[in-house]
Amino acid sequence: MALTKKQVKQLRGMGQRINPLIAIGKNDITETLIDQADETIEKRELVKFTVQDGSMLTAREASEKLAEALHAEVIQVIGNRFVLFRRSLRKDVEHIALVRE
Repeated sequence: MALTKKQVKQLRGMGQRINPLIAIGKNDITETLIDQADETIEKRELVKFTVQDGSMLTAREASEKLAEALHAEVIQVIGNRFVLFRRSLRKDVEHIALVRE
């Protein structure tokens, strides 16, 4: 799903107000972390991650690897944090209403 510039801007604003839910540490990106991230992004659609000091990855590298593994969009990378978005397929979650152009 390709997002428009307006939609990315909207999601960036929303991402600034949320706290990081998943931390990437010295083990970097493992199958367990991918499973946890997949479960979380399926429940929330917009998730903020943090890369801790012990990790060998930068936030940019981690965001690209996780986005590819989760089939998600990288919304923003700032410092050691990044935000990913993926539309949830679940019907029991509150979906984010994206602006239209």
